[in-house]
Amino acid sequence: MKVLGIESSCDETAAAIVEDGKKILSNVVATQIPFHRIYKGVVPEIASRKHAEWILPVVKQCLKEAEFSLSDVDAIAATNRPGLMGSLLVGLTFGKTLAWSLNKPFIAVNHMLGHLYAAHLENDIPYPYIGLLVSGGHSIICKVSGFDDIEILGTTVDDSVGEAFDKVAKFYGLGYPGGVIIDKLAKEGNAAAADFPLPKMQGGEHRYDVSFSGLKTAVIHQRDMFWKDGFEKNNENLCAAFQETACRTIVSRLFRAVDDTGLKTVVAGGGVAANSRLRSMLAERSDVHCIFPPLKLCGDNGAMIAGVAYHLLERGERSGWNTTASARIPAFKRGLNRGR
Repeated sequence: MKVLGIESSCDETAAAIVEDGKKILSNVVATQIPFHRIYKGVVPEIASRKHAEWILPVVKQCLKEAEFSLSDVDAIAATNRPGLMGSLLVGLTFGKTLAWSLNKPFIAVNHMLGHLYAAHLENDIPYPYIGLLVSGGHSIICKVSGFDDIEILGTTVDDSVGEAFDKVAKFYGLGYPGGVIIDKLAKEGNAAAADFPLPKMQGGEHRYDVSFSGLKTAVIHQRDMFWKDGFEKNNENLCAAFQETACRTIVSRLFRAVDDTGLKTVVAGGGVAANSRLRSMLAERSDVHCIFPPLKLCGDNGAMIAGVAYHLLERGERSGWNTTASARIPAFKRGLNRGR
């Protein structure tokens, strides 16, 4: 089954054709970063307008690279949650209209399920495992028993890790997107230059939760309080120390989940899964097998949407023409989140 997947949840207009949930036949991503960089963050109105402008040429390019016509596609999928409402509606409406006009099956896909599935596109990964979703909008630790069978163990109580990267980069005038820039500068700095605080949440319902608001405040407003003598107060050292603490925050909670569940496989997804220090830190524990998507699939893309859609379609599911978008999804801390 060949599925055309469309993704427009934030600031990438993306489309891909994937065969049988694994083989990527084409994968086109048009990024809007140059249009948002001047504002040091995503502007929702600009994002939705660019999606409306680019969605047709991106899908055409996707078909061209696969050497396909629309008649060769068996089904069409599009992201419908979570994300920026205006952006979601562009891709969802385009996908539904295209499927209806071609009399093809249509399926709406949860964006977060897509990020968890991205690593499956190039790896055979048995269930269950511990999932780590880290992006500009989400920081989630979960138990994954199937492609849409997810128990959320922990999440952020305030900022996401990607949001913290962007806000620190914005304050110090480093540029946008913050995660990529901080990762690059950190390689030239010394993580020992500052001893920024880790969150104090320990047990109970917050055992696996993370927090980045305090760290962000310490780096932006209390830097000198945590800086160590003998280190130059430059951007490289700042980024190295901040990134080290942010990654330690994630990894400490993640390994709690690994130890408590006994699951020794971790699958990561989302834009921050491309962070080099996070990858190296997870690799330090030899008894845990960490699987990351290739860098090209860490960010938003249509291939992960098409991959999830294949399994939903194989199960006999279809989305109605009245399916709409939702900016958020419910987070059930102790239950299953099958919502698409």
